Amino acid sequence: MEATAHLRFFRMAPRKISVVAALVRGMPVESAIHTLAWTKRAAAGPIKKLIESAMANATDKSKGAVDIDKLYVKSIHVDQGPTQRRYLPRAMGRATRVNKKSSHLHVVLSDEAVKKAKK
Repeated sequence: MEATAHLRFFRMAPRKISVVAALVRGMPVESAIHTLAWTKRAAAGPIKKLIESAMANATDKSKGAVDIDKLYVKSIHVDQGPTQRRYLPRAMGRATRVNKKSSHLHVVLSDEAVKKAKK
């Protein structure tokens, strides 16, 4: 069984979130949450909250039949959202553009065993 959760229009650059997402990709849910609780990156909190939301979605979807201890992070990926463009005044009447980037996060949890591909 798979459960998903999405966080859209999160106001942080995708390259900052991708570093934290790579830490928990493929981990069991319990150890992923424990790892994120002790990570000192700003993106760790929202990713932890998103994984907990996906866990709640899994129990709700299966009506309590899923075993939370067997769930693992099947996939977590970060996409770039829309960029807000702001301008800063500079010397001699010029202006500099400031890009405020946003991100979309997608998490899929599963309780099925990982299938290894043959090489």
